Amino acid sequence: MIDLLTDFITELRAAGIPVSMVEAIDAMEAVRHVDLADREGLKAALGATLVKNERHYQAFEVAFEVFFAHHRGPVAGEDHSTQGPSPNGSQQAGSGGGEADLDSLLESLFQALLSGDMASMEAAARRAVTEFAGIEPGRPVGGTYYLYRTLRRLDLDALRQRLLDAVLAEVDDHDQLDQRLAREDVEAMIGRLRRELADEIRRRLVADRGRLSVARTLRQPLVEDLNLMHATRTDLEEIEEVIDPLTRKLAARLARRRRLLRSGRLDFRKTVRRSLASGGVPLDPAFRKARPHRPEVFLLCDISGSMATFARFTLQFTYAMAAHFSRLRTFVFIDTVDEVTRYFGPGVDFGEAIGRIATEAEAVWLDGHSDYGNSFARFEERYGPEISPRTTLIITGDARNNYRPGKPEVLSQIRSRARALYWLNPEPRSYWDSGDSIMGRYEPFCDGVFEVRTLRQLEHFVEQLSLPGHLVGTRQGNAQPQATLSR
Repeated sequence: MIDLLTDFITELRAAGIPVSMVEAIDAMEAVRHVDLADREGLKAALGATLVKNERHYQAFEVAFEVFFAHHRGPVAGEDHSTQGPSPNGSQQAGSGGGEADLDSLLESLFQALLSGDMASMEAAARRAVTEFAGIEPGRPVGGTYYLYRTLRRLDLDALRQRLLDAVLAEVDDHDQLDQRLAREDVEAMIGRLRRELADEIRRRLVADRGRLSVARTLRQPLVEDLNLMHATRTDLEEIEEVIDPLTRKLAARLARRRRLLRSGRLDFRKTVRRSLASGGVPLDPAFRKARPHRPEVFLLCDISGSMATFARFTLQFTYAMAAHFSRLRTFVFIDTVDEVTRYFGPGVDFGEAIGRIATEAEAVWLDGHSDYGNSFARFEERYGPEISPRTTLIITGDARNNYRPGKPEVLSQIRSRARALYWLNPEPRSYWDSGDSIMGRYEPFCDGVFEVRTLRQLEHFVEQLSLPGHLVGTRQGNAQPQATLSR
């Protein structure tokens, strides 16, 4: 059991869930007080001791289902051997796989679901996996394809409709509440069947390839580690949901750190004067009053097609942290630049503000293709005199300039007025200076160049920017240190 728990904790860490040694010890101690036959109790105990963030619980559940799968014996009369597709492409099944068998299986599922006989439903689901999944031993897949094969043959839409017709036949046609409850019951039954099919496929993959191999195949990045440039619609919805609580947590942590930094630097002269009362021993050190610095931030975002998603979340995250900046002004560009600070007033819906930027901001000058050189030149011309030694300039973009003049000398001129200049690039560093990327030409004039592809990296950058003494610009020309955030 200790080896199993150790492998399980190792997988959680590999998935990105932070599990300390103390928490691992707590989990092992909790297992001593849980009946190992009570799978739900074991899951609750491990979840309570190992998972600290609700966003991580889904990854925990996936790993738990792999490492603590409920193994069952074969159904009577079932050939549990794993069968792959036949050479001519037809499916070889343990018991023939003909239409008669399919009709018999569908009838068994229908009767089990209609009567609520979960044991019969599980047995029928296991038979369906044997008949239709076509699991190939040793193949490094996560089981989604096998689940698709099974569901395609079972035709759950038709089964759902048949169940719904049977259930509604027992319900008063004029009772809307009973009809709605009946529909919800049918959906719950179909969902239970889908989960049982997926669980059975996963159990067989674990038996075939081992827990560690299957867990590695099923592993998905946490929401804060999703690549903002390649996120799916579902990923984007998950990211939207975590931004607000993430920024509230970050704001609370920053406020706490600022309070701890209030003591300021040691006042040597006052400390020496106080020490005269104790014979020259500095028993009561004196500190200068701290003057916390809140940077004035100019945010310059590339909103061209390839950068639109990244720009949206950069704007949303940074504006959620606006209270930690003395002033925040926002500019967007494609092949020219426009200020859009006016769209982000108090109480403004962020989605509405983004929509207005897309339709009203004058970020296109010629053809709507990225032109960093012209955008920087227009920025310097219009807003350069407003940059002061208190200004921190943040540029977000991939520096892909469509082979147009980059004008790095303009960026150097902008940097000469500012306190610091930082560049957030959502592409992997290995892609920089490939194709039409001219990141290397801009990098010498930046105090820090950061690879920021995830919310975790963006959070790290904003946290450093908001703290006194962190990310303070230097005046060392090309000798300035460059920085890269990585996962």
